[in-house]
Amino acid sequence: MKSDPQEKDGRRRRSASSRRRIVEAMLELVRAGQVTPSADDVAARAGVGRRTVFRLFSDMEGVYTEMQAIMRAHVAPVRAMPLAGDSAAQRLHALIDRRILFFEEVMHVTVAAGIHRHRSPQLQSDHAAIQQELRSILLDVLGHDPAPDPATVEALDAILSIDMWRRLRLEQGQDAAAAGALLHRMAAALFQGE
Repeated sequence: MKSDPQEKDGRRRRSASSRRRIVEAMLELVRAGQVTPSADDVAARAGVGRRTVFRLFSDMEGVYTEMQAIMRAHVAPVRAMPLAGDSAAQRLHALIDRRILFFEEVMHVTVAAGIHRHRSPQLQSDHAAIQQELRSILLDVLGHDPAPDPATVEALDAILSIDMWRRLRLEQGQDAAAAGALLHRMAAALFQGE
């Protein structure tokens, strides 16, 4: 007995819809601070059965991988914001403002993905690519004429990392405005020595 093409299309649409709901549910749970939601939590939030989660995703890594891809698309407009300024210092402060917006959007997802990264080659690869992109942008902002002191570059790379932002926001309890002011202050103090 041949299957009906319309029936196959209907199943595909339902699977795509369920897949989208699962990833959105995961994002909602992670943004709410639940860094390691279980498959049961995700299924309940998505309105699907636990078996559906594992039928559509071979494991939770697949959910995290797709979630990160959705977040990258979501923050693309922030990443594309121009870095205006006539001097490296002005461009650096524009970069800080852009990173604050970016980090606020991705912080909880980054924390959640970090918990699973050690077991996931895909998450490790995604993390390395993002870190390389952020560093390249920093190097472009700082310019090459004259080349910045390598120690200053390393310090700025650390100061302007998601790790520093997470520490300021989650561990030190700073609100976004206070954390942003601290980043500007640290970068200015460091870059003035150039």
